[in-house]
Amino acid sequence: MTALADQREVILAGATGLVGGQILQALLAEPNVGRVHALGRRAPNVSHPKLQVHIVDFGRLPTLPRADEVYLALGTTIKVAGSQAAFRAVDLEANLAVAQAAVAAGARRIGVVSAAAANATSSVFYNRVKGELEDALKAMDLAALVIA
Repeated sequence: MTALADQREVILAGATGLVGGQILQALLAEPNVGRVHALGRRAPNVSHPKLQVHIVDFGRLPTLPRADEVYLALGTTIKVAGSQAAFRAVDLEANLAVAQAAVAAGARRIGVVSAAAANATSSVFYNRVKGELEDALKAMDLAALVIA
């Protein structure tokens, strides 16, 4: 068993999605993770002693709990979102807001789910938005950034 002081505090945005749900399961199984703060519009269908659910409005995030790292798995499709602006609000603005709030709460490591062809100068809207998020995260003062 890991000493409590050695356990990581983690924030996860998007725990109810396909990829975010897998990240959540991995984090809950990790002995060095003491608490997972799952941010979402609804609670994941998971109960675990390490899990603390925070129902949030990503447009008006509250102050986040102290954290060592954050995982960004928020995402949608233009079809589900209904417009490019609504897609951008989730895939760029909400992810970036969580990253900034998590860094303000002490996080210095970020993992983000992106796209293989992400590029802020792409003519393809989806790839451009993903690239803009990657560039914004790269500009932050972090110890580590993992882009998947």
